[in-house]
Amino acid sequence: MGYKNLKFESGSVFLVTGGAGFIGSNLCEAIIEMGYTVRCLDNLSTGSYDNIAHLEKNERFTFIKGDIRDLDTCMDACKGVDYVLNQAAWGSVPRSIEMPLLYEEINIRGTLNMMEAARQSGVKKFVYASSSSVYGDHPVLPKKEGAEGKLLSPYALTKRVDEEYGRLYKVLYGLDTYGLRYFNVFGRRQNPEGMYAAVIPKFIKQLMNDEAPTINGDGRQSRDFTYIDNVIEANLKACLDSGEAAGEAFNIGAGGREFLIDIYKDLCEALGKDIEPVFGPERPGDIRDSNADISKAKELLGYAPEYDFKTGIELAIDWYKENL
Repeated sequence: MGYKNLKFESGSVFLVTGGAGFIGSNLCEAIIEMGYTVRCLDNLSTGSYDNIAHLEKNERFTFIKGDIRDLDTCMDACKGVDYVLNQAAWGSVPRSIEMPLLYEEINIRGTLNMMEAARQSGVKKFVYASSSSVYGDHPVLPKKEGAEGKLLSPYALTKRVDEEYGRLYKVLYGLDTYGLRYFNVFGRRQNPEGMYAAVIPKFIKQLMNDEAPTINGDGRQSRDFTYIDNVIEANLKACLDSGEAAGEAFNIGAGGREFLIDIYKDLCEALGKDIEPVFGPERPGDIRDSNADISKAKELLGYAPEYDFKTGIELAIDWYKENL
């Protein structure tokens, strides 16, 4: 289980786009620890150099400050690369509703630039971040690939388009692409700051500061919260696929379902706080309930998530206690 015992060819080179972000920096760190070479491409628009500064002293790590919206940058970054892990994107459903043009530029054109650069460079595998938001308003739980509803946000649309390009690049050009539909990833280095911050780090920081967090809606919405190490495993196992599963998209979650109000109570208990939350309006574009059927990723990629929510949240709380 997990990823630490996975083996690649000696001298393998990985390119992680968005490598200074939450998920990207954890991927960079894991690959370096496994003994392989990593290039990190990031324009630092949402990522932070602090997330990767500790890797700079390693001769197998290279940081490239650049933007996936520039094809020449993508081409240069892909030279001599075996595996691309494309995490560069702008997240946040509410922000995409406010800035649809920017999301189209970064999440669609930027991803297409990277696929094209990977194709022209002869990259072995192109693994890219998709999202559970592609399920839209489809009501059935758990969410299963092939049963998607009407999209609810520009962000969700960008990820659906990425998946279609991924399918076409396999069919038309033979590039092995793998779309990973992340379900609410959390863990070390996830940014608690700003109005678009993810809910778990935001709640943790506010509670540690004795502030009352705001829960959008009634708190009964549910999510499949997925610890970061499960996501690292999924990316690396996709890279090791024979190619038979290429061109597809896969749910990457823990397979559980947690209600927001219950998570809030658990965090209060873990942090020794007794603070009543503030309930605000529901956010437009949000999916109310999300829970992953991960059987496809298990069967085709050998995905076997090692961390359930309880284990992951304990590790995350410990990290924030030490680092906030």
